[in-house]
Amino acid sequence: MSEKKVTMEQLGEHKSNGDLWLLVDGKVYDVSKFADEHPGGDEVLLSEAGKDATESFEDVGHSDDARALLPGMLVGEIEGGAAVKSPIFMFIPLLLLGAWIAYRAMN
Repeated sequence: MSEKKVTMEQLGEHKSNGDLWLLVDGKVYDVSKFADEHPGGDEVLLSEAGKDATESFEDVGHSDDARALLPGMLVGEIEGGAAVKSPIFMFIPLLLLGAWIAYRAMN
């Protein structure tokens, strides 16, 4: 059985208390029922609702237990694969490399 495809527009329609969808690694999750139990509080989920929350999810360093909850909340996959990230993120590694080279050259 193939997973339901969710458009970015559909994802954006689910960003209110009681109707919270998040996009994490190309998959859409309905976290509405979990919001009250979220250790960081529901405001954390509300701030990321209706958009790609992958970076925020990964930055926090969720535990294996937290990740194990995700399949039970799965709505489907985002249409077209993972959400398109800003092109600026492609240049961050190059900027870091350039900064490192400049630092090494000055020392």
